[in-house]
Amino acid sequence: MLDEFNNKPKRYYSLNKFLREKFGKKTFKINLNADFTCPNRDGTVSYEGCIFCSESGSGDFAGDKNDDLITQFQQIKTNIHKKWPDAVYIGYFQANSNTYAPVSELKNKYEEILKQKNVVGLAIATRADCLNEEVLSYLDELSKKTFLIIELGLQSIHPQTNKLINRGHDLKTFNEAVYKLKKSNIHVVAHIINGLPYENKEMMLETVTHLNKLPINGIKFHMLYILKNTPLAKLYEKEKFPLLTKNEYIDIVCQQINILRPNIVVHRLTSDPNLNDLIAPKWLKNKFQLLNAIDDELSKRNIDQKKNEY
Repeated sequence: MLDEFNNKPKRYYSLNKFLREKFGKKTFKINLNADFTCPNRDGTVSYEGCIFCSESGSGDFAGDKNDDLITQFQQIKTNIHKKWPDAVYIGYFQANSNTYAPVSELKNKYEEILKQKNVVGLAIATRADCLNEEVLSYLDELSKKTFLIIELGLQSIHPQTNKLINRGHDLKTFNEAVYKLKKSNIHVVAHIINGLPYENKEMMLETVTHLNKLPINGIKFHMLYILKNTPLAKLYEKEKFPLLTKNEYIDIVCQQINILRPNIVVHRLTSDPNLNDLIAPKWLKNKFQLLNAIDDELSKRNIDQKKNEY
């Protein structure tokens, strides 16, 4: 498997490869902040949010919510266009829960981005409990017009972990959301976090084993990190629970890839914390060094996702 970003062979099905196969050219996601909220923040489920989530609602690198969506889009696109003038774009609604609003509002915001030149699709990050029947009907309609990615946060399959992190919905809700979305032509991506408090390696592998049984199309691997001014930071200060070392994280991701279905696209291999707010682990500061180390370890172990059989 060849990754078109750095022209190096990959032992997993990378997002760069998948998008190159689908659109025939370099494709970029443009991170947007549409100023949505979240049921885990507005009191519908909780006021606290997931304990790891920053004030930006996991949108630290999205556009400025004080700017309109077109301004955000054009600012980011302009920088990309300088290096990749022939690229195409996917509008990525990243911050908070991006299906948690009336359909009329969703339609206005999504389709405003779809009208922009060279936009070939949308990626929408949300929660499994933010997909009512009206929203699902609209997403089905939208999927017939454009390439549509729906990203669902799972984090872990283990109920004790999800209670601790204040996830706010159970595994059954996530599973049902995946099957409902797959009734439409939607590319479903699951987010998981390695290193959640008090989980061991076997538990993290079990999460991927479970996802292998669901009709997902993609996965995002994250390393747990601790940011200032989050409930997780308070828990870490109080309990000093162990964080994964860099080598432990590499080992776990390699084993997860080793059991991952070959047709599941790896959208992300690690986290992108805001370094100004990062408390720990400090080794996450060098993302590309980590990615290279994962590649090297996969090669050393002769692990190749495309050879997995299911």
